[in-house]
Amino acid sequence: MVTAIEPGGLVRADGFAYRTRVEAVMRGPLVTMPPDTTLAAAARRMTDEAISAVVVADGAPAGIVTERDLMRLVADGGGDALIRPLAAVMSAPLVTIRSDALVASALGRMERLGIRHLVVVDSADCPVGMVSARALLRLRARDALAIGDGIAAAADAAAIGRVRAAVPGLAAALRRDGASALDVASAIATTLRDATARAAALATEEMRGAWGPAPARWCLLVLGSGGRGESLLVPDQDNALIHDGAAADDAWFAEFGRRIADILDAAGVPYCTGGVMAREARWRYDRAGWREQVAGWLAAKDGAALLDVDIFFDFYPVAGAGDLADALRSDAVAAAAAAPLFLRMLALHVADLRPPLGFFGRFATRDGRIDLKKGGTMPIVAAARTLALAAGAPAVATHERLAAAVARGRLTDADRAMLASALEIIVGAMLDQQIRDVADGRPPGSAVEPRRMDAAARSALRAALRDIRAVPELVTAGLSR
Repeated sequence: MVTAIEPGGLVRADGFAYRTRVEAVMRGPLVTMPPDTTLAAAARRMTDEAISAVVVADGAPAGIVTERDLMRLVADGGGDALIRPLAAVMSAPLVTIRSDALVASALGRMERLGIRHLVVVDSADCPVGMVSARALLRLRARDALAIGDGIAAAADAAAIGRVRAAVPGLAAALRRDGASALDVASAIATTLRDATARAAALATEEMRGAWGPAPARWCLLVLGSGGRGESLLVPDQDNALIHDGAAADDAWFAEFGRRIADILDAAGVPYCTGGVMAREARWRYDRAGWREQVAGWLAAKDGAALLDVDIFFDFYPVAGAGDLADALRSDAVAAAAAAPLFLRMLALHVADLRPPLGFFGRFATRDGRIDLKKGGTMPIVAAARTLALAAGAPAVATHERLAAAVARGRLTDADRAMLASALEIIVGAMLDQQIRDVADGRPPGSAVEPRRMDAAARSALRAALRDIRAVPELVTAGLSR
């Protein structure tokens, strides 16, 4: 993992989780409470000591109660739950890990068992502390923050590129440490957002000398997977701009967008082949102009407009006046929610995105690879976007959109869990293939080699793609609710 910035901004990567023992990251001593303690008292103890769990012990530790348990119990039982004794609500038996075990082992055990806390024991099996997923995630996050800090300090495009070169190594280290594919995708997206923000800052400095300061307030947006926080190792420029200037100000913003695109391209983030960049007039408007553009998309009946809509609604502000982005999102989501014919077109588009499976559930490969974007991630992402827009929800990340669809009655929680699981499996297959391809000196893409996956991974991927066959029906049902 990333642990230091080398001279010139280059980030060094190494395997933190394979070098560090649990004792170095645990919190101790262990906080215990008797079995007859009420949930209310446990909640106060967690708050007072800023901890996320207490161990229930009557002599020997017997179980654990976490803050998540507390929230679930109160949500289900209301205030009456707070008088229940810990013995009646604790999770048991305790799952432990030795203090001299590697952090990688702790991560793997949590992932395998689906838990977020481990009690740490010494060589005599005596409890000495606790390690939580939250603490370990903070340690992982500092690596992405180190890259972000290097980008923020980059003096030019070349420096941004040198720091970004560490991203594949960070992704590989996070996967070795047991991080989920979507967590890694979020870290990659963060570096893309950081790079775009830094390009805007550098372009702003360039513009002051040649063109003067910005004539009006503006906000730069990252679109697509970078906006959703779901990027992989294939960088691409997808950005747009909103400003509150006049028509005469567009020349300044056009030049600004061009310089941002040039800086990013020089930093190793290539120009968007589809022209989705703020340097292009159709991706650069004031608020009224964006309203008109969105209205045109909602009324259009051609596939090209749908592609633009798909990428636009995933926007995320990275530089400038964030309130302009908030206003744009409010306008756009409200307009989409009030356009049932447009939503039906999105549903038809989802139905065209079929999983790459042939007869008898076999992978539909070409040259030994199966493309997992069009028929894998895209149906889930598009379904989540459609249902969230229908519900008038401003969420952007796919998992947040699925949750919003459930909260607003457009999707069942069982179907949300199925889609979320399928997305994790498919993104994981793509990400792991990209990591292998980068290591082999090949350009990463969206196609994976099933033969390089173990039997369990192939089976899980096949099951996930089968589940996607139900996506069109889920969207249709969600829109009718």
